[in-house]
Amino acid sequence: MTKPSVLFVCVKNGGKSQMAAALMRDEAGDAVDVRSAGTRPGKSLNAQSVESLAIGVGVGDEHPKPIDPDLLAATDLVVVVGAEAQVEAPEGVEVRVWETDEPSERGIEGAERMRLVRDDIHAHVRALVDELAP
Repeated sequence: MTKPSVLFVCVKNGGKSQMAAALMRDEAGDAVDVRSAGTRPGKSLNAQSVESLAIGVGVGDEHPKPIDPDLLAATDLVVVVGAEAQVEAPEGVEVRVWETDEPSERGIEGAERMRLVRDDIHAHVRALVDELAP
């Protein structure tokens, strides 16, 4: 039996998808193959996103990268984090969209915004870990 693979995607691959991937690696360990990518990758990781993971979760040597078509075709599940990115996956690859909390719509910015975004993504990740690696 092979382990499931998940590709987290957002537009820039500097914030939300990187957070989701780091949290999934932390929660699932080696039970799930985890990657992240962006539809229009930025130049660097979002510093506030990385700082929000200072709960014992690290991003390692990750950096923004585009979606690799071969990796996409070999992935079991693509999770689009947020509603901005659009991914067309090959037949047989499931795509899910996580509509995440956006505290800035309520006037919440900075570190507090990122903490709330992280917590929302973390709840999604925990549910996915329970589904994929019980």
